[in-house]
Amino acid sequence: MEGGGGGKMGYGGHHHHHDTAKLLKAVSRTVEPRNFGIGLVAGFLIVTCAYFSTAKFDAIHIALVSPDARNAAAGIGTPVSAAKASNQRLDDLAAPDLEDALSKLGSKAEVLDKDDDGKILPSPETDSGQTASLGNTRKDDTFASGGGGGALLPPLSSEEPANSTQEQGGLEDEELQVQDAIANSPKKSNNGSSPAVFHSDPATLPVPPVQQIPPAQQQETKAPPVQQIPLIPEAKKTGPEESARREWKPLCDLASNRRIDWCELDGDVRVHGVHGTVTLVGAAKAEEWRVKPYPRKVDTNAMRFVREITVRSTTDAGAIGPEAACTERRDVPALLFSDRGYTGNYFHAYTDVILPLFLTAKQYGGEVLFLVSDFQMWWLGKFLPVFKSLSNYDLVNLAADNRTRCFRHVQVGLTCHSDFSIDPRRAPNGYSMVDFTKFMRTTYGLPRDLAVPAPNARPRLLIIARARTRRFVNADEIVHAAKKIGFEVVVSEGTHEIAPFAEQANTCDAMLGVHGAGLTNMVFLPTRGVVIQVVPLGGLEFVAGYFRNPSRDMGLEYFEYRIARNESTLTEQYPPDHPIFTDPDGVKSKGWDSLKEAYLDKQDVRLDMRRFRPVLKKAIAHIRANKLQ
Repeated sequence: MEGGGGGKMGYGGHHHHHDTAKLLKAVSRTVEPRNFGIGLVAGFLIVTCAYFSTAKFDAIHIALVSPDARNAAAGIGTPVSAAKASNQRLDDLAAPDLEDALSKLGSKAEVLDKDDDGKILPSPETDSGQTASLGNTRKDDTFASGGGGGALLPPLSSEEPANSTQEQGGLEDEELQVQDAIANSPKKSNNGSSPAVFHSDPATLPVPPVQQIPPAQQQETKAPPVQQIPLIPEAKKTGPEESARREWKPLCDLASNRRIDWCELDGDVRVHGVHGTVTLVGAAKAEEWRVKPYPRKVDTNAMRFVREITVRSTTDAGAIGPEAACTERRDVPALLFSDRGYTGNYFHAYTDVILPLFLTAKQYGGEVLFLVSDFQMWWLGKFLPVFKSLSNYDLVNLAADNRTRCFRHVQVGLTCHSDFSIDPRRAPNGYSMVDFTKFMRTTYGLPRDLAVPAPNARPRLLIIARARTRRFVNADEIVHAAKKIGFEVVVSEGTHEIAPFAEQANTCDAMLGVHGAGLTNMVFLPTRGVVIQVVPLGGLEFVAGYFRNPSRDMGLEYFEYRIARNESTLTEQYPPDHPIFTDPDGVKSKGWDSLKEAYLDKQDVRLDMRRFRPVLKKAIAHIRANKLQ
């Protein structure tokens, strides 16, 4: 059995080996060696190409991801870094343009925000509280207008902090009282008109679609956490209540302007003077406001005698009482304003009423009615030519008007930007201070528009001679020096009547005066004229700003002369170590009354002609240059 079994096994193995040999022999006959070698080579090439193709694809894919990943690892990123990884070429083209635009905006804001660089003249005597200097520097003419014109400056931030009464204190003279809270209030970076730095909202910038990255690679290229900004802003869902709220605009604005509260009503507007009410009838919403239409709203002393006006809206005409029926209907708009406050001061008459009235009413071309809430007859008569130039209708004494006047448009409170200043970017029709001075010259029939002396004529210098405080003690010496340099000199203080003094100022090419309301008459000087402001002792450069920037905005050349201690008559009243010399900031910290009494009421000026003569030479050189042009 065993022998038989072993035989079978041996026979079977031999038979299998024989079959394999026959198969190999058959294959060798069918496939030639040469063809077999060619097949091996072809297969090797196919495998090699497949390998390198896959490696190249991986390299390209990694290259798309790696730049942003490297930035992320280095801590470099932006709020839209994920989008930048998807389209690096597009972002590289767009980013420089955007940064350049923002840089230009920022540069403009910085130009508007910079302080003036005063040119310091050597002084025989200076003190810690006052640096004698001559300033004839100008800011970049962002809104330049003409050869000698200065920058049409908004005060910095929509109403400029650089020359704000509320933020820096009041002006001068008995009529001006500015509360300590106003004088010492902190400066604001953005006031309506031009901010220091412009920021863009990244959410509003177009962003290219994001290329999808596999999860494994996203994990490897994950950047540090950054601000998440949606590529497409999510649409806000608004219901009926939200839509109604957006459509209704409040009648009054008590927040956007730090100088004045103002209201604007369109539709069926009814004004009752005796009751002091302005009512919008048939409105979608009933509301009520109480405002005083004078641009010193935070100054309680200025506002205490300003009449309060009630501005309201109603859905039902019958709800407003017996004055509902219209006694008179007008198709022209109406402007309601007050003529009280500090208008008794010549400077404030302009900065608080005359200039804002021009800014608000000029656009109507005379077709506008003035409603005056306090109606000081003597003051209105003084500026009557201005009112007649802006309106074709008689002034309305609101407090004595017992009728219901109906209008389609009424504005309560005048439009104003800053003290003695207009921001052309926010003004109707782009009005500027140059336009205002042209308007004033036209109103008073003044012939000279440019400060160009007649052939063979001397340039004329007007010296503002104050009668009581801050007087020129050596006025005769100043006149003599000015004539010797080449000026024809006129000395005048002015009178209650505006027209005669305006005519005299317009005949002159330059104006010289110690800081005070009299310098307001620069509005009558021809364009390219010169203003020289003498700043008394006591660190009063901040109040000098009320004329510094406005003069440049009017297209005038401005020179600022800061007196030294030996040029002040305070040296005759106090010893050298008195705080009035050694600690002017301490004197001012006690409030406006303290500053006014020490440096404005008790101080006269005796100019050192050795120091002051170069200023006169610069002024006459500027005027003669106008003649050459």
